[in-house]
Amino acid sequence: MRIHTKASGGFTLIELMVAVAILAILAAIAIPQYNRYAFRARRADGQKLLMAIANAEERYYAQQNKYADLKTIGFASTATATSDSGYYTASVTATTVNTFAAQGFLATATPIGAQAKDVCTTLTITDTGVKNPSPTTQTSNGACW
Repeated sequence: MRIHTKASGGFTLIELMVAVAILAILAAIAIPQYNRYAFRARRADGQKLLMAIANAEERYYAQQNKYADLKTIGFASTATATSDSGYYTASVTATTVNTFAAQGFLATATPIGAQAKDVCTTLTITDTGVKNPSPTTQTSNGACW
């Protein structure tokens, strides 16, 4: 006499736990990688804003022989400008060189909101084109510039 057993159509608890463990490991690897990629992608928003400010400053300097604040160069009615996507705010400081008025500038982009946790923190550019953090400075998620 043979006894026929009916095969069950589901998963065992062990199989389900193994699948959940594999998903957790993949998520633990993928989520931080995605966050670093997102910071790097949003950093371009601040870089674009700083380059636009530097270009406007140079145009103004070519006409007036001095650098000016954001309002004067047509950026904002306040002391700061916000990037297109809203991840950075920028400000400009005109510097005096050898007692000549506003012969240099320092534009600074500060990350806000979701971008505030980026390792590159504040981005700057000067009238001589010096960018900080330095373009060659490598972080855990790419170069800052």
